[in-house]
Amino acid sequence: MRAHDTSASPHLPASGNRFVTSQGLIPALLGLLLGNALQLQQAVLLPTDDYLLGLLLGGLLLTVSLWLRWPAWRWGLIGVAFAVLAFSSTGWRAQLFGSQALKPALEGRDIAVTGVVAAMPQNFDGGVRFRLDLERASLDGQALRLPPSLELGWYAGVYARGEGFGESMGELQRPPASLQAGERWHMTVRLKAPHGGVNPHGFDYELWQWEQGVQATGYVRSGPRDPVPLLLAQSWQHPVQWARGQVRDQIFLRLADSDAAGLIAALVVGDQAAIERSDWDVFRATGVAHLMSISGLHITMFAWAAALALGWLWRRSAWLCLRLPAPTAALVGGMALATAYALFSGWGVPAQRTVLMLATVGALRLLGVRWPWPQVWLLACAVVVAVDPWALLQAGFWLSFVAVGVLFATDAGLGGASRAGLRARVLVVMREQWVITLALTPLSLLLFGQVSLVGLLANALAIPWVTLVVTPLAMLGVLIHPLWDVAAGAIGLMAQWLRGLAQWPWASLSLAQAPWWAGVAGVLGGLLLALRLPWSLRLSGVPLLLPVLFWQAPTIPMGEFSLLAADVGQGNAVLVRTARHALLYDAGPMYSRESDAGHRVLVPLLRALGVRLDTLVLSHRDSDHTGGAVALLKMQPQASVLSSIEPGHALQALRPVTRCMAGQRWQWDGVDFEVLHPLASDYADVRKPNALSCTLRISNGAQTVLLAGDIEQAQEAQLVARGQVDATGPDPPTAALRADVLLVPHHGSKTSSSDAFLQAVQPRFAIAQTGYRNRFGHPASAVLVRYDGYHIKLIDTPRCGAASWFSWEPDDVQCARETQKRYWHHEVP
Repeated sequence: MRAHDTSASPHLPASGNRFVTSQGLIPALLGLLLGNALQLQQAVLLPTDDYLLGLLLGGLLLTVSLWLRWPAWRWGLIGVAFAVLAFSSTGWRAQLFGSQALKPALEGRDIAVTGVVAAMPQNFDGGVRFRLDLERASLDGQALRLPPSLELGWYAGVYARGEGFGESMGELQRPPASLQAGERWHMTVRLKAPHGGVNPHGFDYELWQWEQGVQATGYVRSGPRDPVPLLLAQSWQHPVQWARGQVRDQIFLRLADSDAAGLIAALVVGDQAAIERSDWDVFRATGVAHLMSISGLHITMFAWAAALALGWLWRRSAWLCLRLPAPTAALVGGMALATAYALFSGWGVPAQRTVLMLATVGALRLLGVRWPWPQVWLLACAVVVAVDPWALLQAGFWLSFVAVGVLFATDAGLGGASRAGLRARVLVVMREQWVITLALTPLSLLLFGQVSLVGLLANALAIPWVTLVVTPLAMLGVLIHPLWDVAAGAIGLMAQWLRGLAQWPWASLSLAQAPWWAGVAGVLGGLLLALRLPWSLRLSGVPLLLPVLFWQAPTIPMGEFSLLAADVGQGNAVLVRTARHALLYDAGPMYSRESDAGHRVLVPLLRALGVRLDTLVLSHRDSDHTGGAVALLKMQPQASVLSSIEPGHALQALRPVTRCMAGQRWQWDGVDFEVLHPLASDYADVRKPNALSCTLRISNGAQTVLLAGDIEQAQEAQLVARGQVDATGPDPPTAALRADVLLVPHHGSKTSSSDAFLQAVQPRFAIAQTGYRNRFGHPASAVLVRYDGYHIKLIDTPRCGAASWFSWEPDDVQCARETQKRYWHHEVP
């Protein structure tokens, strides 16, 4: 590896050249990355002693490599040594962190805790969420050990209700207090291990909490029979977080009637939750989401812009330039301001990664190390991964990593920001934002399965407008509050432009999730197109984009069908696919006003699988079955809706709804679909929504699935009685109830799954879609005993994750928690 000439920078130390000649650094960095990548594939951690032995082995291999005389063998052994060291050190760290996990026996218990609010609380319609740094904890007066960081919710209104875990029906909670970072509180909490849905191509909530350092989540017990939460003192342990909260409150107070308040709060203090979901939908559709929150790319551009400004100001003073060269001052000052910005934005994991990456590149420049950009890029990546190995699995890391690489590959690093006049520098900033947008397009397609076709047009206005107008006004508004009004007006103008683009029929393109090799090729193609190379070389990147753009998901054989019961928590959502058609049975629950299973789970799942729905069946009106319907119908405008919801239901205004009735039948690709319940007369006689659940039977003649919704024992008895009628008998004709797979009625409630019903269906597998430690206690213990008594294998989503079954492989149900198992995933006791 040969160093570049550094004579053009006399202020940089010449000793940097001797450092550059260490050729073993590249295999060491590659080994570190490979070792960490392999460790992250572990389903189960090894014993701690094995990792300690690995550290000793890695050290021994590194020592031996120093004595080898053949360079090829030396570099290879160095790479192996660093791979072993990285694998072992990451595993050892994971073991230490995992040893602090919440003990299962403490889940669902009322525990008294004392701690300090560690971050800016997040308000929502139902209460407030906050991070608590634990100081003391006790159970029944006895001190106990809990994880050091708790993620808590303090809910308002009626929260604790249901059958399970000692919670009273309809218990009214005290209104949550106005929390501030740094406050010390004493309160009673109820905890559980972090547990999220595990779905194909889905967001890994448990990995995200692992990276945040959170090993217990829960809520504050504030009912009338619980001790009153007490504010003990303002500790001032988190002054930056306290200041962020004060600024955010001032923004919302100043812009109480403005739709732009959330976006300004996101740009100033990093409160991304303040942006409305509808706005996020517009930003994603137009490809400008990277500009609308403090992300790694945002901090990178802030550091670059700060270096530009500082370098320009520094050159105005001869005295300053004599004491410190302007390029060095620009570099150090830009990094310092970017770090301060990252701290004030919340110092989240993406911000930490970006600062580490930029600091690495900046340190090389200060040391006079003039490496080719790929080597600088690799070192920056290795430093971040050494500090945070789990970053390799986060989309944000790769977006930041590629963005930084593009900046330096196009010779736009912090040190190069001071080479031209101010006007030229502004044009360079705009150009690099444009290039980054182009380079990140294939990566966004790989990571999210969606790309904006109007992104370049939208960014043509949004990049300079947000970078040069909105963000400076929002930041200066901290000192001069009326500037927030001006920033809100600027956002309003931009929002009109973006909403217009988002309404175009082909504003965005969704494609099936390509395999990793196609994704790597697509990213390389995007980089080639973005680099400053001859156009003949740039165009060679186009063929590399083709595998990502034209990838087709595997199809279902003709005459067969598949079933995927998504892991959506307490609610139903089952995807049924034939060779050329797809049906979704129920749309999962509503989690909050701004979050539902459709938006969070089902839309990304359908996009990743390349599924185009023909029919959405909403079994009945309960929100745990219809919660995600709005998001789904917006994504799937062609889908028809079959449901038992009443004529005045809000969903009727979005799409014409066909009422489901026993006797409805259709066939797709050799697979028969039949509605067994409700009868037409039930709509006049029955008022309980569960009793009207659309019950669907799917069969290819050899294998059968029965989807029962929330029917209860009375409806089960009716189905059993009608199922004994021959299909050629009186109206309405029905088929027998026997099925290979049963969607457990009413999530396993004790009011369903009667003996007569189970005897009639006789399934081999029964799937219960429930939430982990759900407040209803589903599936009920009596129901579990009943299924076990009939030798039916009951599969619940908290233990299985998404459950997949295929009619051509009928003897097995694949569980996502098994096929995607990693050591940070929670195992249900």
